[in-house]
Amino acid sequence: MKTPAQKLTDWAINKIETEYPNDICLLIGHNTLNLDKDINDAPFGFYIPATHRANGLARTFIIGGIGHDLFPMSWDTIETMADMKHYNSTCLHDGQILWARNDADRQRFTALQARQTANLHNPQYMLARAQKWLNTAKEVFADTLFEERLSKIRENAGHICDLLAIAVAFANQHYFKHGQKDQLTELTEMKQRPTDFIQLYTHIIHQSNRDTQKRLCHQLIANTQSFLQCLNPSNVPQTTPDFTELANWYQELSYTWRRVYHWCDANDPINAYLWCCFLQNEVEEWGSKFNIQIRGILDAFDANNLLAFRQRAQQVETAFTQAIAANQVILDTYPTIDDFLSSN
Repeated sequence: MKTPAQKLTDWAINKIETEYPNDICLLIGHNTLNLDKDINDAPFGFYIPATHRANGLARTFIIGGIGHDLFPMSWDTIETMADMKHYNSTCLHDGQILWARNDADRQRFTALQARQTANLHNPQYMLARAQKWLNTAKEVFADTLFEERLSKIRENAGHICDLLAIAVAFANQHYFKHGQKDQLTELTEMKQRPTDFIQLYTHIIHQSNRDTQKRLCHQLIANTQSFLQCLNPSNVPQTTPDFTELANWYQELSYTWRRVYHWCDANDPINAYLWCCFLQNEVEEWGSKFNIQIRGILDAFDANNLLAFRQRAQQVETAFTQAIAANQVILDTYPTIDDFLSSN
């Protein structure tokens, strides 16, 4: 005797073959997001349209208290899943073809499943995708900082936990087959996790104070960010970095140091601070790339003591010029315009 799911699948296939035979590429079965008790009632997941006319097949309905959604999902969306850029990775990876218009459509889907599997097996690629989900969580947190509605703060906190869990899973070359269900159980089984990730995740959900919940979200993000940075091979200094490249960068940025010194000498903390923000960003990026440890200029900022701030900026600049010189790279500098013209 057929289950409700099998009966509904037969109904959908009959509907396609009689009314939309040339408008639907594939009917896909997908039930990993359903409750265990509803598996026998969960038929199709979605269909891939071939024409706009296929939109006529889309339908939502409720049978015996169980909601059903027969909806279209484009090939473009499926490709984002293959590249691990979509929230629901499982819809492709765990999808099953229930009906196909032709072999070409069938092969296209299975090829995308293979592409997704290959991406999952690529640690560098998955780490890059993990970073994207971390960035999304940070965007949600930025909105949460200015939110006063308790329900929205709690909603955003849940999104942050979920998105960061996906980031951690991706860093482990894993995805959540069952969505949000039992994420903590799966995370416990993963080889690598950020510091206190499971504890913080749990505390965020249980926390009733809005400010404390925001603080815990910040800590979860910070721990995840540190975790991904430690795993990222691009953060390991190159064995043979090209210091000519650093010299060119310094020659371009040297005028920004001059600006900072000027505003310090003019006792103008606002201009000194703002110009240094740009300089600090550049110094951090290039210092990390060339393994220059002295990088924190703004650490020394004091609006009432710009002399100490200036001295710190000079220390950082010296660290860069010394690194360039130590690697036998000569800066393209001239004492005067006449010296430049005579040499060029």
